[in-house]
Amino acid sequence: MTNAHPSRRLFLGGLGAAGTTALLSGCVTAASSGKSSSGGGAVTFQSNLSAPQAKAAMEDLVAAYAKEGSGRATLNTVAAETFRTQLPTYLTSANPPDVYTWYPGSVADAYAGKNLLLDLGEVWTSSPDLKRYSKALTTQCTSTAGKKVFVPSTYYWWGMFYRKSHFAKWGVKEPKSWDDFLDLCDKLKSRGVTPIGLGAGSNTPWVASAWFDYLNIRINGADYHRRLLAGKRRFDDPEVHKVFDRWREALPYFDPDGTALAFQDATTALLAGRTGMMLIGTFFADAAPKGALDDIDFFRFPVIDPKVPLAEEAPTDGYFASARTGRRDKVFELLRYLATAEAQEIYIKGSSGTVLPCHPDAEDAGTALVKKGRKHVEEAAEITQFFNRDSSDALQPTADTALTKFLAKPKSIGSILTDWQRDAEKIWKA
Repeated sequence: MTNAHPSRRLFLGGLGAAGTTALLSGCVTAASSGKSSSGGGAVTFQSNLSAPQAKAAMEDLVAAYAKEGSGRATLNTVAAETFRTQLPTYLTSANPPDVYTWYPGSVADAYAGKNLLLDLGEVWTSSPDLKRYSKALTTQCTSTAGKKVFVPSTYYWWGMFYRKSHFAKWGVKEPKSWDDFLDLCDKLKSRGVTPIGLGAGSNTPWVASAWFDYLNIRINGADYHRRLLAGKRRFDDPEVHKVFDRWREALPYFDPDGTALAFQDATTALLAGRTGMMLIGTFFADAAPKGALDDIDFFRFPVIDPKVPLAEEAPTDGYFASARTGRRDKVFELLRYLATAEAQEIYIKGSSGTVLPCHPDAEDAGTALVKKGRKHVEEAAEITQFFNRDSSDALQPTADTALTKFLAKPKSIGSILTDWQRDAEKIWKA
């Protein structure tokens, strides 16, 4: 897989959706063999956006598409973690869903290499909207064979989220440095508040990877982080040990139930004031009460080494399609619609409104939080996505195992990293 590292200049030059510009390798199929490209029936649309507001927004989007009169889609919403584990089965089944919510990067790369993704070149060439998307986005959605396999829709950011009213009540403010952050944790703890929520339990152990990602890009930089996840550095490197040295400084402030609660329960605790803050993506707000949205704020994960170029996690989301669809033409129509500013604005309006549109003309929610989030991403010198998006879904379980062990037994980090490297090598060599 070829990696091009996006810079701040590239982002400000029109990236519009942040994330890795890794080209998606492998072959893709223009149409499934033995099936008509214009088969009957509505397009089947498989969605992992199961949080209440996100699900409602997708339903609004499908209804708006039907009103356009050009086609219909039937939406099937699956819990996000179920979707993640079932995606390989969906794509390899004899009668797979036609279109999927997902993301570009390593996972799309793997499916393209197995000839499971539909060639969307005709969508890109016939859509006046997609022709206006940035060069970086176009690259992000293109395979190494030159085939378009993805249509981007929105992007979002990660940060340390909290409630403004709670910080005001506790008499604390956003930190600027790592030392400030630890001081904030001390103050919250002295007020009887658990400083840091996690949510790495149940089916969401991957949430802990955000802490690894951010500490690594703050200490070792985004380029080192990418090379590590690509197998060009080792998880038992001295540089990685430094990541866990810093993490240990914050461990006393973590929720002791952090590896027992799913992130949804952890965000409920955050909103209720049982924890002070949480490193999470804006997607958590889709499960928050509408009345709480104006009270939600965030701050940048603290800078640790000012000499390291500032990087932020800002993943891109959107759609790909099954190569085995029998409704290619109808799939193309739906994807052209999903690429429009209208479609992206409908989704943003129906959801929590905490994502940013990929279309250059689409309006975001315009809230103070979103304006701050856009500025937060644009100020970054480097953009990463998330552990599995920058590596692979196959590598994510190795991180889940290692990080869960570290949280339980931080003094065993030497053997944990040795085991992590061994398990990662099996994935990289597969």
